[in-house]
Amino acid sequence: MPFNANSFGVVALAAYQPDWELFATQLRSIQHQTHSNFHCIISADGGFDEVRDFVDRELAGDDRFQVVGFDDRLGFFGNFERALQNVPSEADWVALSDQDDSWYTTKIEKLLPHLNDVSLVAAQARVIRLPENKVVATSTQRKNVALDALLAQNQVTGSLCVFRRELLDLALPFPRLNTVSQVHDHWLAVCAKATGDALVIDDVVQDYVQHAGNVLGEVGSRKSVAKSLAHLAALSRRFQGSSSPAAMLRTANDLSFGWRGVMADTLRRRLGDDIADRGAGVAAFETGHHLVRPWKALVSGLRNGDIALPCFLEFVAGAPLELLPRSRKG
Repeated sequence: MPFNANSFGVVALAAYQPDWELFATQLRSIQHQTHSNFHCIISADGGFDEVRDFVDRELAGDDRFQVVGFDDRLGFFGNFERALQNVPSEADWVALSDQDDSWYTTKIEKLLPHLNDVSLVAAQARVIRLPENKVVATSTQRKNVALDALLAQNQVTGSLCVFRRELLDLALPFPRLNTVSQVHDHWLAVCAKATGDALVIDDVVQDYVQHAGNVLGEVGSRKSVAKSLAHLAALSRRFQGSSSPAAMLRTANDLSFGWRGVMADTLRRRLGDDIADRGAGVAAFETGHHLVRPWKALVSGLRNGDIALPCFLEFVAGAPLELLPRSRKG
């Protein structure tokens, strides 16, 4: 079916202890979209009553907005999955929303027509830093890259994308790896790229708000070697329960090859023969890969600017465990 002004869709918003002022701004920016044929599912990862009552007060009973809540807290990755599991089958499209940004009123209207040609379309954002309300970047500068480069470094920010509803048939349930690199938008992007294609356009469609409570930030200063090691040690204690050298090596591997391997293996398993000509892009990061394949993709991506140097260095840090037999890595 063509995607047009009559297409019905769902905005899936993940909420967790929101800043109420920012949350109100985001809700109203969704409510005032020029494309109005949508239902907004707000998944409250704890604090259901507070979130539901706030939404009811702010939006004056707009029945397009529904808050769903659960007793167990899953974190942002699981909370987005839970929101998407509640998307009805009759929806034509799905948009993802954070709780603290601000959409421009024509966002959905601008993005939706692209779904006539691709499975997922993503745009750019202006980056605003609070509390000074300073513009720190006029664009997020995401780009279109090949599947292997997209697996290596995500170019799709969830809050900037809209995708076809049927993409969820492949993407759900989300694959799992206990690492901070495990993010929903990266997985959805590679699912789209491996099937009906993903497109990144240059249009700026919202403000991306940066503040102290962000789970993942957009703009930050580069870390020194010492700070990078300290950060890795902290992640290792969080995800491995230890900051020993062996645990830090495992963490570095999970951050790079590990999460990409989980995505590639899941795609291969779920798509089977349907992966067709996209298989080469997936093969670079599949578990048990030939060591030449990922490094060829990584070096090529670094040279042509599709993979940034910090991302490349994450793979360098994760490489030692790739030299071990699979039984010893696990």
